[in-house]
Amino acid sequence: MKIDRLIGILSILLQKEKVTAPYLAEKFEVSRRTINRDVENLCKAGIPVVTEQGANGGISIMEGYRMDKTLLTSSDMQAILAGLRSLDSVSGTNRYQQLMEKLSVGNSTILTTNDHILIDLSSWYKETLAPKIELIQAAIHERRKIHFQYFSPGGESVRMVEPCCLLFQWAAWYVWGFCLDRQDYRMFKLNRMLGLTDTGELFEPRERPDINLDTEKVFPTAIRAEIILEPSVKWRLVEEYGIECFVEREDGKLEFKNGFADKNHLFSWLLSFGDKAEMTAPEELRKEFMGLLDSMRDKYLG
Repeated sequence: MKIDRLIGILSILLQKEKVTAPYLAEKFEVSRRTINRDVENLCKAGIPVVTEQGANGGISIMEGYRMDKTLLTSSDMQAILAGLRSLDSVSGTNRYQQLMEKLSVGNSTILTTNDHILIDLSSWYKETLAPKIELIQAAIHERRKIHFQYFSPGGESVRMVEPCCLLFQWAAWYVWGFCLDRQDYRMFKLNRMLGLTDTGELFEPRERPDINLDTEKVFPTAIRAEIILEPSVKWRLVEEYGIECFVEREDGKLEFKNGFADKNHLFSWLLSFGDKAEMTAPEELRKEFMGLLDSMRDKYLG
């Protein structure tokens, strides 16, 4: 069948740098004229096949378009499409969908049958987030330094960074790169960046360490707390830490023990439960938290 022959020709072109029309004609037991028509059809399908005349000539895929020497199945292509669509959800464009159209080689069914997996990486901050991602992507590609004001629990600062990569982790976007102000590699959350600019100043690539995204490495435990929670907030614990993170007491209340990076994180987390949570240990932080509650009460009593 013609489609089988076309797939066979494409498979050979992916595995060999260059082949001749007589070689393909003999391989598929057809005429050279038929092979020439097949090459034209591959080109029409969007595959950049080139033909060179002469002693060292032949048929090949244009340099820069060759994939790994493996043909992808429809399932493989659909999985790729799910990932590419997720990137479109961030950028607000359809550039990755267009890339998938090139990869699908004119097979429209691949583009329309993968609706059972939808990944949306956008956020409430999509209008401000997408331009930051676009700017940082360009800066990484061109090896240009970026400059921005940064807001963190430790205060405000101005940073100059040599960006290395963008990360989507912990339900947020980050840029990882070499911070010239700290003279070390750092990770910055995009939503905390203000006044982001591409300086246009080029930088030379550095020898860099592997990115360690282990939660304990990025957010090392500084405090271990013991907390009693009401049964009505069990869903929060299951969602955030898993079903094995607590012990259910006879009275139905939940005993939860966990590490926190700092007391601000711990206190904010406790406050989010209202009167549904009580910290029982450590005692010194319990007292400090009670002082915070008293201060809040005084403000409301005015």
